[in-house]
Amino acid sequence: MKQLMRRVFLILVTLTMAACSNITPTSVVNLLNGDGEQKKPTSNASVQKYVASIHMISYSDERKEGKPHIIGTGAENVSGMNGKDITVEQDVATMVTAAIRSKIEDSGIQISEAQIGNAQFELKGVVKELNYNVKARDEVSIAIESTLKEISTGKVVWSAIVTEKGDRFAGVSGNYKSDVTSYLQKELGVVSQKTADAIGSILMAVHPELFNLTPGTKPIPGVTVLVAPTVIPAVAPATAPITVVPVPVTSVPAPAATYVPHASETNGLLLVNTNPDRAKIYLDGVYFGLSPLRLEVDPGVHALSAKLLGYKMVSEKVSVRKGDSTEIDLDLEQ
Repeated sequence: MKQLMRRVFLILVTLTMAACSNITPTSVVNLLNGDGEQKKPTSNASVQKYVASIHMISYSDERKEGKPHIIGTGAENVSGMNGKDITVEQDVATMVTAAIRSKIEDSGIQISEAQIGNAQFELKGVVKELNYNVKARDEVSIAIESTLKEISTGKVVWSAIVTEKGDRFAGVSGNYKSDVTSYLQKELGVVSQKTADAIGSILMAVHPELFNLTPGTKPIPGVTVLVAPTVIPAVAPATAPITVVPVPVTSVPAPAATYVPHASETNGLLLVNTNPDRAKIYLDGVYFGLSPLRLEVDPGVHALSAKLLGYKMVSEKVSVRKGDSTEIDLDLEQ
């Protein structure tokens, strides 16, 4: 009996030592490769699909913490992590730059290493906030500012701050280092994807020729555009306050031997005028051309925007009725 108890004790001690040896005595999180995971092989998803090319400058870390590898506190509550601080293996600036670059390349836009001769645009940014704190719930807060500039002119094409805040309950089984890594990867991935989507959207609107697009179209997976909408300038009326007024179709003359959009039994006609004219017109986020415009559109409420360099953007909701014409005048303010 004593020999049996002794054997059981030795087995339990061996199992306990084996279990303890599997706990990594470090608080460092490797976010780029995945903690404890092999680096994923390069996929074909990042192959360049468009002519547009961006020279990307590494983002700078301007967080209040001032420590490039520390992102938060509370590691003593996480299994497999020691110490008070939660630390990332790569510095925050490198981590964010790599995440955003990956999403942009996945969208089909090329990231060029050289600025001169290879890229039309330059992208750089600032990490305003990137925090992960373990409390009653794991809390993540991210704020990243990005600026896209046209290299040939030096003009800023787009600039924005993308934010993401989230929290998670570790669960009854406790909090583990792998859970922290996965959740931080997820939240940073959301910010990176939003940034890449916004950059792709604005470039397609401003430079559709770089994406083999016709104004008024946008890429949809699985859809190959064979016929695009016809955009015909309308006659610009006198300056008027912003209003929506139904007008007869005959009030806008059509150029000879040219198809002119018109109200039909299934669609409506939208006439867009701006003061001054030659403003870029977006309908539901899609660029359709320069004002004045007349468009055959689906009936319903649409989001209309007008942009002109040196003027404030104007946005309006406009209701288009089936078989009827709607005219809207937009005054742009400097």
